[in-house]
Amino acid sequence: MREDTYRHKGLRAAMVADLRRKGIDDEAVLSAMDKVPRHLFLDLALDNMAYDDAALPIGCEQTISQPSTVAMQSHLLNIKPGMKVLEIGTGSGYQTAVLCQMGARVFSVERQQPLFVRTKKLLAELHYHARCYLGDGYQGLTEVDYSPYDRIIITCGAPFIPPALMKQLRTGGLMVIPVGEQQQEMLRITKNGESEADWQVEHFGNFKFVPMLDGKQFKS
Repeated sequence: MREDTYRHKGLRAAMVADLRRKGIDDEAVLSAMDKVPRHLFLDLALDNMAYDDAALPIGCEQTISQPSTVAMQSHLLNIKPGMKVLEIGTGSGYQTAVLCQMGARVFSVERQQPLFVRTKKLLAELHYHARCYLGDGYQGLTEVDYSPYDRIIITCGAPFIPPALMKQLRTGGLMVIPVGEQQQEMLRITKNGESEADWQVEHFGNFKFVPMLDGKQFKS
């Protein structure tokens, strides 16, 4: 396990200061991001860029989201300690760790087997007790049934709102999802009832995510 040095902690503090300048003022989110060692979720070769506000490669043609995007999605979730959160797209595990640091009970689904294996091990080593599963994100978590969830976060670009995920969200719960093909719009959906007509949809600007993949075959 690589170290979390004073240098890294200083870079994290500078990252948090930069997020404040960009308008992120959610203290729970900023406090969590000040504690989670982002560099440990990246290859050693990227150590010097780990706290830049940039998306970086993590393998399997996937990326770790830039810190400002992680902060925005975490803020929109309005997490309270103890909430059950379903995360679609474990990826590097960085967003997972931030949610755990905020006190959420995280259930995370990853489609890419190499990422799933590596990230599940890393999260355990860092004592972030998320439950990680290999699966098809469009279907949510089907291996075991912990639904309904208080919150659902999608960390990849979805062409539409997956119906199976909305079924797994509790009434009154929130989903944060980037929707679109080439470019995504960040949406926050409040589920006020089972019918789509009962969903309250809020819009929070354009973002760029790697695409959400579907299908029954997982890449290895």
